[in-house]
Amino acid sequence: MFCLQVSIGAVNDIADIELDRVGKPAKPIPAGMVSVPVARAWAIGAGGLGLALASPSGFLAVAVGAVGLGLGYLYDLSLSRTLLSWLPLTLALPLVPIFAWLGATGEVPSPLFAILPIALLAGAALTIGNGLVDVERDVVAGKPTIPVRLGRARAWIAHAALFGVALVLAFVLAPAAAGGVGAGGLPDSFLRLARAVGLPLGTVVIVAGAGLLIADRQGIRERGWELEGVGTAALGIGWLAGIAALSGGGAGT
Repeated sequence: MFCLQVSIGAVNDIADIELDRVGKPAKPIPAGMVSVPVARAWAIGAGGLGLALASPSGFLAVAVGAVGLGLGYLYDLSLSRTLLSWLPLTLALPLVPIFAWLGATGEVPSPLFAILPIALLAGAALTIGNGLVDVERDVVAGKPTIPVRLGRARAWIAHAALFGVALVLAFVLAPAAAGGVGAGGLPDSFLRLARAVGLPLGTVVIVAGAGLLIADRQGIRERGWELEGVGTAALGIGWLAGIAALSGGGAGT
């Protein structure tokens, strides 16, 4: 997954060179620290390596990874500049826990599918939040993102509402850990703790990030979006810990 994200990030930087020269001149390519051919080699090499590393886990893991990679490229090369910029991350975020579970077990437990609507909502919210970070730059560049079309205030409300529904569903649908030993021999007490901490911690961090996204300074808004990403990850870890305990060792076999 790290390699796939490196590839997607490199393609994004290549696609946004001209925008970054104006809005983010300190980024590696506009600053002259990395050339376009080197960035392109990173994109190709990291993407190929990521899929190769997934191959021992079977065809399905590689296929899910390839779909996620393709959605990242679709955003970078096309949809990031349209009203559909929210779509790739919305579809890709639910693939992350599926990819991870397939890599660990070769199969997907049925309770994991309950996280899909939560991940879809969080993915859409994160995309709008990302647009809020760069709204001034996107206005100048003429990118018709959701924050540009709606304005910062209404876009923030929309992204907060999506996160709100996702958080409610996360708590309502969260799996209860079973007794005994969980995934890979992890004690049930550890999995219960991860589940118990992950959901509220993720909620607090997401709320804190959303608060920072109201700020006028772009740098503060960027930290807010990063916090929302970390909070979403914590929420997912709490969920996965509950599923691992419920499956009674499935993730380690």
